[in-house]
Amino acid sequence: MTRRLISTGSPLEASAGYSRAVVDGDFCFVAGTTGYDYATMQMPAGAAAQTRNCFATIAQVLSEAGFALADVVRARYYIVDHADAEAVLAICGEHFREIRPAATIVVVAGLVRPEMRVEIEVTAKRGHG
Repeated sequence: MTRRLISTGSPLEASAGYSRAVVDGDFCFVAGTTGYDYATMQMPAGAAAQTRNCFATIAQVLSEAGFALADVVRARYYIVDHADAEAVLAICGEHFREIRPAATIVVVAGLVRPEMRVEIEVTAKRGHG
């Protein structure tokens, strides 16, 4: 199987030279995804709303690539404020409670833009779910 690149159409993907996801064989690697609504390029203020947008984008990208959230085997969560951890992890649990991928959450000093409160990246393996 050849390598396939998936894009959300974000201007940053083109200018920074990356893909939202790369499919390579039975794996799909989804890049760090922030809480933008890519249809409007708007970012909600709160970490919970941003996390929901992250999952919506990730689910859509996985679907386009021929995968599903149930195929996720690895997740990494980056947050800028430890006070957001409970809300972010609750939403992660809504999506992954039964799937239970290997996961890491890290509190970072900041993300690329100050309005960004959360970033999520995942790896999926075809046929896992």
